[in-house]
Amino acid sequence: MNERVRFITHRGKQILLVDLSNCSAAQVDKLVRQVPEVVTAQARASVLILSDYTGAEVDKEAIRTIEQSAVFDKPFVKRSAWVGAEHFPEVFRKNLKSFSGREFPIFKTREDAVEWLTAE
Repeated sequence: MNERVRFITHRGKQILLVDLSNCSAAQVDKLVRQVPEVVTAQARASVLILSDYTGAEVDKEAIRTIEQSAVFDKPFVKRSAWVGAEHFPEVFRKNLKSFSGREFPIFKTREDAVEWLTAE
């Protein structure tokens, strides 16, 4: 793990922060490829993930990697939240939801997202 893919704690719960803020599409692709290795080392249906896309760029390759990661680590993820992804095309979000069978709610701030992730 590194400073951009790491666990943080909120309300005594671990959250995997995937900090993609201000990354190029190539950096997003590289960082997202690290996520399944971290997630699949955890208990099934236990991982809370916060992905921060604020100011990040995505291209077709980064989107493909995001989709593959979301499907691969699905059995291990309890909840996911996104920040800064309002600029993603709606068709991408719909396709990702359909392809992965997961929800990816978008929040305006990290604080809102971690509150939602740890609300259960």
